[in-house]
Amino acid sequence: MERNILAVGDVVAPAGVKYCKAALPRLRRELSVDFCVVNGENAAVLGMLPAQAEELLSAGADVITMGNHTWGRRELVPYLERSREVLRPANLPQQQPGRGWGVFETPFGDVAVIDLIGRCGMDYTPDNPFQLVERILRKIQTKLILVELHAEATSEKLAMGRMLDGQVSAVWGTHTHVPTADTMILPQGTGYVTDLGMTGPRDSVLGIRPELSIRRFRGDLPSRYEPAPGPCKLEACLFTIDDATGRCTAVRRVDIHG
Repeated sequence: MERNILAVGDVVAPAGVKYCKAALPRLRRELSVDFCVVNGENAAVLGMLPAQAEELLSAGADVITMGNHTWGRRELVPYLERSREVLRPANLPQQQPGRGWGVFETPFGDVAVIDLIGRCGMDYTPDNPFQLVERILRKIQTKLILVELHAEATSEKLAMGRMLDGQVSAVWGTHTHVPTADTMILPQGTGYVTDLGMTGPRDSVLGIRPELSIRRFRGDLPSRYEPAPGPCKLEACLFTIDDATGRCTAVRRVDIHG
């Protein structure tokens, strides 16, 4: 049978959490979603609070992924240790709390989710995600495998998609908060999109008040980023997967602008 996998772009600020909480149950019903992955690393602007993780899970996220702001709110550390549903990038140093991938039981079989972080243009040097994901895949038996690469460079995300084509069901990118129009099925049957986009303040610069970003780019005295007010949006992609083969049969954008 075919299964619908919804991947939701970076949730930004409490307003983004609230919007996702309101929109996700309806999306799951209307799109017949079988499994949902939500990136939550900006739920508290920088990081995510345990209570926000619980809100996203109760709204319909089966797994929450994180990224470069995983440790933005240290209150999440003990929560990560006990929650299987929240993943931090697998290629962060192994002595750090939490886990970077997991296999999740569903009524239609196991689903594996791998969270990775890119290195190109980032401010730190995690392990090589290309080499690490190959080692992880050798440990996974299920056919339905989802990979997220939280990365700055489009080339790094595209290279990951091409490398994993035929080995996993879908690869998507997060982090830039700007949705890309390159949804595709790669030659060997892997669904792909370079960036999901974001969920949060619509009239913003990546979720932040525009004047604050403008001030920084002008070279004016910077100030602490604050989320923008006003209506929100949700940006995501829907991947349809054949659960017998693990191959993607369709992929399309699912964007709601409030």
